[in-house]
Amino acid sequence: MNTKEIYALGVGASTTVLTEIAIACGYSIAGLYHYNDTRTGEHVNGMRILGSFDDLFSEDISGVNFLLTMGEPKIRKELTEKITNAGGILPTMIHPTAIISPNCKISQNGVIISPLVEVQSNSEINDGVLIRSMALVCHNAIVDSYVFVGPKALIGAFVHVSSLAFIGQASVLVSRKVKDVGSNALVGAGAVVTKSVEECHVVVGQPAKTIKILKNY
Repeated sequence: MNTKEIYALGVGASTTVLTEIAIACGYSIAGLYHYNDTRTGEHVNGMRILGSFDDLFSEDISGVNFLLTMGEPKIRKELTEKITNAGGILPTMIHPTAIISPNCKISQNGVIISPLVEVQSNSEINDGVLIRSMALVCHNAIVDSYVFVGPKALIGAFVHVSSLAFIGQASVLVSRKVKDVGSNALVGAGAVVTKSVEECHVVVGQPAKTIKILKNY
């Protein structure tokens, strides 16, 4: 396997987890960038923090590979657009242990699929989606751009998850019961969702109910 260099953006709890996926996909981590310059020069598990996001975007990054290590959908979207507009590349990464149907569609722009994820036939995964370990995307589901899917979450068959939604760990979107999860919606950890979720709604519980409507989106 030929190793290619990649730079990681974001220094936080998930940085090591996601950089390990990149390494498993044949990349070497050339360095990290933090959102500000307070940690420049530090090392995280042997990876050096080279500078801030401002430092990065002051350079010519055309043709350079990047990995986003944060989970927040809105931040992932903003950084993806900034990188691609500057000519940078966010390669899709699928961990070797993931089970991916040959009959699904996965964007080649910034998707990250973690260990032991299963994506079934006729499903669709769009730009910048992050799917954490052991999640299941059932057949004929659609996951729109920049959605976060937490560990062990289940997106049922024929469910449409709209852009920037956050699907919490071990939650279940029940097949045939849920038609849509609206954009910017948040499904709490462990929730069992049995009906569609409106845009910007936060749902929790078993069965899931709305507890809040998010503002400023």
